[in-house]
Amino acid sequence: MSLKIVKAGMLDSIQDAGRLGYQQFGINPGGAMDKYAAAIANILVGNNTDEAVIEMHFPAPTIFFDEPAMIALSGADFSANINGMQIPLNHAVIINKNTTLQFLTPKNKSRCYLAVKGGVKISKWLNSYSTNLIAEAGGFSGRKLLKDDILELNSSTNTYKLQDNDDVKILPWSTNENLGIQDKEEFLVMQGSEWDWLDKASQEKFLKNPFFISPNSDRMGYRLASEPLHSATKTELVSSAVNFGTIQLLPDGQLIILMADHQTTGGYPRLGNIISAQLSTLAQMKAGDKIQFKFTDHQVAENLILKQQQHLMQLEIACKLRLENYIHENYRH
Repeated sequence: MSLKIVKAGMLDSIQDAGRLGYQQFGINPGGAMDKYAAAIANILVGNNTDEAVIEMHFPAPTIFFDEPAMIALSGADFSANINGMQIPLNHAVIINKNTTLQFLTPKNKSRCYLAVKGGVKISKWLNSYSTNLIAEAGGFSGRKLLKDDILELNSSTNTYKLQDNDDVKILPWSTNENLGIQDKEEFLVMQGSEWDWLDKASQEKFLKNPFFISPNSDRMGYRLASEPLHSATKTELVSSAVNFGTIQLLPDGQLIILMADHQTTGGYPRLGNIISAQLSTLAQMKAGDKIQFKFTDHQVAENLILKQQQHLMQLEIACKLRLENYIHENYRH
């Protein structure tokens, strides 16, 4: 049982929850940009939340399945269809053998995640399936997916075989990704170690001015365009630890927000860190989108990430129960 990349997308790669515990060796955690959406896709098909998924951008790939499979899509809406029949986001979907998944038009957000029940049959590198493009390791041969790549799948889902004349069965439950955490373009920020390096005027600009995501942005970092900010100190920063969501001040006065493929240390002033609960929203933004910053405290940040994790736990329990009942009622008579 396998899937084949009939047509490659702009940047399709195998990702998971990340490669944790190796930053001291210069290896960043990486993983899915939107780990929340990736977890939801996995949960909907009954996988563990850290199972390998395919992260897709638009133009997205065309994928052929040679056997029946259970799949789910989450994150960006790219107008997905199976053999011409539209399929929704955030639903488990059973597809028949010899079916083709295509994506027609980007409707919102920037990254879509495909999970297949059982996951992809690939080896872990340093305890993670995620593709590290710089190290050319992990994922599928350490690179993005290309035309004619064949990915073996872990478990046969012939259990879910449909009638020969049916291509798709959309299972009758879904989830909502939006927890009300995001308020338009406003991102909550924890103050960074070098915040006091900014002069007073620049501190005011940071909190009042809009910033726009530059086209020169990628999985390593979002470069922001706005009125330049200025440091009041000439001190040189010793290279220090950075994380997904760290906001750095570049020498030209512009900002960069470090993303999933960020370096492990950096020598630019760290003005703040976007809270973890909003990183999934940040990951779905596109060039030209507006961002504004607002300081918050540890308690608010902790409450929001706990709320997000609780939602995933509740969803996991509910989906496993629904799947077990569905299989019992439809395939075990």
